[in-house]
Amino acid sequence: MSEEGVNYPEEINSLREAVRMSPDNAPLRQHLADTYLKYGHGEEAEKEYRTALSKDPDNPNLKFGLARTFFQLNKNSHALVVLEDLAEQSRAPGRAFVLYAKLLAGAGDVEQAVIQYRRGVERDPDAEDREFADRLGIDTEEEESEVIDGMLRNSWEGDDEGAPVEDIEKPKIKFEDVGGMDKVKEEIQMKIIHPLHHQDLYAAYGKTIGGGILMYGPPGCGKTYLARATAGEINASFISVGINDVLDMWIGNSERNLHALFEQARQNTPCVLFFDEVDALGASRSDMKQNAGRMLINQFLSEFDGVKDSNEGVLILAATNAPWHLDSAFRRPGRFDRILFVPPPDNGARASIMQLHCQGKPVEDIDYTHLAKKTDGFSGADLKAVLDIAIEAKLREAMKIGVPQPMTTKDLVKAAKQQKATTKEWFSTARNYALYSNQGGIYDDILDYMKLR
Repeated sequence: MSEEGVNYPEEINSLREAVRMSPDNAPLRQHLADTYLKYGHGEEAEKEYRTALSKDPDNPNLKFGLARTFFQLNKNSHALVVLEDLAEQSRAPGRAFVLYAKLLAGAGDVEQAVIQYRRGVERDPDAEDREFADRLGIDTEEEESEVIDGMLRNSWEGDDEGAPVEDIEKPKIKFEDVGGMDKVKEEIQMKIIHPLHHQDLYAAYGKTIGGGILMYGPPGCGKTYLARATAGEINASFISVGINDVLDMWIGNSERNLHALFEQARQNTPCVLFFDEVDALGASRSDMKQNAGRMLINQFLSEFDGVKDSNEGVLILAATNAPWHLDSAFRRPGRFDRILFVPPPDNGARASIMQLHCQGKPVEDIDYTHLAKKTDGFSGADLKAVLDIAIEAKLREAMKIGVPQPMTTKDLVKAAKQQKATTKEWFSTARNYALYSNQGGIYDDILDYMKLR
């Protein structure tokens, strides 16, 4: 058992003890990391791989192990960075190229996926993944196959058959259910809600109903929740779009998926079409090496502008943690012409969020105002983590004494000390962009929040 109370298999416990006795032994640490990964303990494996790499930084097997760990933890962008570097090394294992190919295919770069897969199998025939190769269309002998080496025979243009259809929600939550964010709510009122409630007035000035708002800020601060509340305010349909709803490994399919989602929104107006992590779909074209990504962005901009179909009544909201990676074309008038900073919740909002999280839980005289002061800089997700830590502690206590005890302010404050504000890392990155890449004052809100001007 570890200091965190995790029950590990004996195999891991023995290796942990061996590493404790020989902390500078990189191969031993790699063995421990491999074993952690085998049993599904990804975070522990990542820590051990990183420590081993600090002692043997050029070891390709350690790098591949770290990439596998990132892949298991769904940190695909981290894994891609490691594998891209590893692919340049002559000693890289064949399986590293195959994993690289899978990540490239998932990102829509099928052509490169085929190349990397072939490199991996050529280097190590045992690395072959026949099922994945079949999906890529590698070495197919069927004349009528629609896919040959990752290339579709026919374009999707004009053919929406098989395009994805997302579930359409009718959210019940409204702005009154969202703590804080008054400035953001006001902007959404002007851009989206008032035009629907006062259509004649807006029509007199030639203002159409629609358009886009981009919300940015640290993760876990309620951007998605606010988007749902916007739909609830106007009793609109709500379609939430994630990366996996659009990106497809086959060339042309990503554009088709995007077109189908816009069409679905146009057929269900008024509709809030919400893009989460929009920077992954609309990354800056100047940073792209592959043409497939540029084609997707061009399609996105075409749909946004309503080149072939009117977007009247389609209200486009998007969220990103990294607005500096979004292509500048999205910020032109008529597209995301409102870019709103969503900061971590303030004192009052943190108290409200904790009160909401504690509903239905056994609690006793919680001082939410005091708790809010102890969680400065915490995101909504951080506050949920605080509650989870406190609940786990009370469960351990209940299992010892046999009687469940209610949570107190002291329990939650103690839990808050164990949870770090995840927003700090985001602000350390955002600060540099706000200070040195603030064209047109787009990041002035960050400077104001951090009191840098």
